[in-house]
Amino acid sequence: MTQPALLVVNTRSRQGAEAAATVASALERSGVPVLQRSCADSRELPGLIRSLADQVDRVVLGGGDGTLNAAAPGLLAAGLPLGIIPLGTANDLARTLGIPLDIEQAAQVVAAGRVHRIDLGEANGHPFFNVASIGFGVDLTRALTRDAKRRWGPLGYAVAGLRALRRLRPFGVEIVQGATSQFSRTVHVSVGNGRHYGGGMTVSEDARIDDGRLDIYSLEVRSFWRLLLMLPALRSGRHHAWAEIRTLSGEEIELRTRRPRSVNTDGEITTRTPAKFRVLRGALGVYVP
Repeated sequence: MTQPALLVVNTRSRQGAEAAATVASALERSGVPVLQRSCADSRELPGLIRSLADQVDRVVLGGGDGTLNAAAPGLLAAGLPLGIIPLGTANDLARTLGIPLDIEQAAQVVAAGRVHRIDLGEANGHPFFNVASIGFGVDLTRALTRDAKRRWGPLGYAVAGLRALRRLRPFGVEIVQGATSQFSRTVHVSVGNGRHYGGGMTVSEDARIDDGRLDIYSLEVRSFWRLLLMLPALRSGRHHAWAEIRTLSGEEIELRTRRPRSVNTDGEITTRTPAKFRVLRGALGVYVP
């Protein structure tokens, strides 16, 4: 190792403010020298990573899925391997990759140096790790405030979900895949690249973040109570038992709606429909156990 690792900790994440010094110390103790930088605005992360790419041999990010999503363009441009120190509320990418939530153990994963290449999804040019969605997923993002994350932790997703369910309204979406098109009357469409999202929900029971495909499902339900009954299946990814869950998969897909609808990628609202999605195969190297 001839160069340090670039370390950026999101001090606005659920644990970030208290953990920044601990993360740096844990990496140093594990044998990873660090060049630590702060970034008050996550929108500046890609530029920061690109500007220091020739001074470091890896990028280590301390934060949650939103931090990783914000950094993704810079990570792709720099071509450096990524180390993850999970400090967010859901930590779905860490969960997918089996990265420990303990800071010391996560630092040891980075130090061990085992790099595995993973896919990224892309929505209208915006890269994402876990899942993109329209409908209920967007309402959930808007209902899940920073205060709720800090106060309730992962339980905040359930609290925000109950708020968002009150506004549940079906809408029409055209799902275009190659030369085929199908219409869905839905309350939520997910386009998954990884395995987990939303605090441990599962995209599909056989989804992997390195399988070269996107897994799509549409919730064609008409009532709040029916959706509640589906929650165990949504958490496990066993969608085949429900006629109201339309599923498909592929490398590219487009979602079209009558009026533009916001698109949520990894818990951040980043674009609108019509939205073209594709998978970027083996786009990024990540340190894994």
